[in-house]
Amino acid sequence: MTEPTSPLQIADYRRYWLARFIAVFATMSMVVLIGYQLYDVARADYGMSVAEASFQLGLLGLAQFIPLFVLTPVAGLAADRFDRRYVAAFANGIDGVVGALLAALTWADALNIPILFGLAAAHGAARVFVGPSMSAIAPNIVPPALLPRAIALSSMAWQTASVAGPAVGGLIFAGSEWLPHAISAVMLGIATLLIVSIRPIKARHDGPPLKPLRQIIEGLVYVWRERFLLGCITLDLFAVLLAGATALLPVFARDILFVGPEGLGLMRAAPALGAAIVALWLSFRPLERGVGMTMLWAVAAFGAFTIAFAFSRNFLLSLAILAAMGAVDMVSVFIRSSLVQLFTPDDKRGRVSSISGLAISASNELGEMQSGLAAALLGVTGAVVFGGAGAIFVTLIWAWYFPELRRASSFEPQELKREVTT
Repeated sequence: MTEPTSPLQIADYRRYWLARFIAVFATMSMVVLIGYQLYDVARADYGMSVAEASFQLGLLGLAQFIPLFVLTPVAGLAADRFDRRYVAAFANGIDGVVGALLAALTWADALNIPILFGLAAAHGAARVFVGPSMSAIAPNIVPPALLPRAIALSSMAWQTASVAGPAVGGLIFAGSEWLPHAISAVMLGIATLLIVSIRPIKARHDGPPLKPLRQIIEGLVYVWRERFLLGCITLDLFAVLLAGATALLPVFARDILFVGPEGLGLMRAAPALGAAIVALWLSFRPLERGVGMTMLWAVAAFGAFTIAFAFSRNFLLSLAILAAMGAVDMVSVFIRSSLVQLFTPDDKRGRVSSISGLAISASNELGEMQSGLAAALLGVTGAVVFGGAGAIFVTLIWAWYFPELRRASSFEPQELKREVTT
């Protein structure tokens, strides 16, 4: 039988790719609109000032992060002990229920701040199980030689859906506020069916199975002891935590650029558009050399573009800067995801992916809280400038403290392990 030359030649990978696209489309639409609805309710129904409503956006990030922090060890363990398809499918089903509730409550004009916080927390709890299970599926359905390309294509699915979801959701929301949430619920149901149609996926284990608590601890200790993995994961955690401008996009859309929910959808889509273009390029021409230094430069560039966005008062210029932010972030995400998956043994991929997912979620959700608090203290522009400068500073520190990141020059597994351990 002829070996595949592209991940898309593998039927299971095509189902995986489509499920990822559909689910991300739905959830990105939900997340963007929850943020806008919270900010609008805080301003219109509660009479809050811009600073007070911005702080509510920060608390919204915290509401999503708490279940992520609590459940991440359990999610990683589930992805390593059970069929990864069912773990991901169950979580997508829960998220679909959240979408249905948002649609019903929006239609009934029954939303308030506590309800929005509760639904955001439920969404966070569902997504924490999706990340490690879906990330750990890809290495089991494609040959190792095709894994970097599979990750690039998967990232392209994520980023393309991140373009379409907010943009389409924002446009539909302008005409019918409940309808985009209902569409998201249906799409998550379709994604669930696609995931369970993939052949059974369960991690391979060497030796007798460990007890659950010991497995969780083993995953944490493994990441802590492997400086290379620790550097990769924490670089994203601290850089994006500081440069979390997206949390304040509802403020820019409503009260600075005056473009409303339609503009917010385009602003949330712009970074994903830039990222999707880069992901498409990388799926055909993946990086081969100098990957570690390229990752570090990309994170620093992300911080610089964040500062530029803070000062823009032109909508089209802001969109262009956001697209550039997404492009350089995609370079960093592609390299980091490939390095983490290639460096980690299969029996630990679920737990390591869950820890990596926690870092990403912490950088996003806690970054939203940091942005909301900073906006209340420094103003919206000052908060975004502070975050971008912080991301650049973190990159410099990590480049010095984790020389393993600079030494990583290849995606070839054996060469990679030799480079980062010397």
